[in-house]
Amino acid sequence: MASDLRKQLEQILEELDIHTTCDQHPEVLTVEQMLPHVAHLDGAVTKNLFLKDKKRKGLWLLCVRQDRRVDLGEVSRRLGLGGGNLRLAEEQQLMEKLCVRPGCVTPLALFCDSDRSVKLVLDRDLTHGGHQRLYFHPMTNSATMGLAPPDLLRFLQHTGHEPVLLSFD
Repeated sequence: MASDLRKQLEQILEELDIHTTCDQHPEVLTVEQMLPHVAHLDGAVTKNLFLKDKKRKGLWLLCVRQDRRVDLGEVSRRLGLGGGNLRLAEEQQLMEKLCVRPGCVTPLALFCDSDRSVKLVLDRDLTHGGHQRLYFHPMTNSATMGLAPPDLLRFLQHTGHEPVLLSFD
């Protein structure tokens, strides 16, 4: 399934004339496990969390630079959800909405969210930090795909997901 979804993703990117780089590596479950395999890449490696708002039942995808400390209570407050309302979503919700497993979470999976029910929060540094490329998993955690920040925004616009930009500085 992941290989079929990756082909679908690559087809969408090609149709949008978005040029990417892709590095294959052993399967990794955490950013820490991935870093030795992507240390040679120039740009921003990301960590991505699929979250739920326990009160409103909303779903959120949080994408930040890998070296950022993330306080979910603070993120929740800054999004106007009240403190402490964001939690990691269940694996079943992740599979239903983004069609990926834990360890493979990526904003590139938003093309699977056809009803646009997942809200995206991006670290403002990813789009405004002067990075040549941003790196995400392409539907599988055995590869890392890089694309230019403007191309990520164009892809997100195509999927109908307007990101909320938050500064983590």
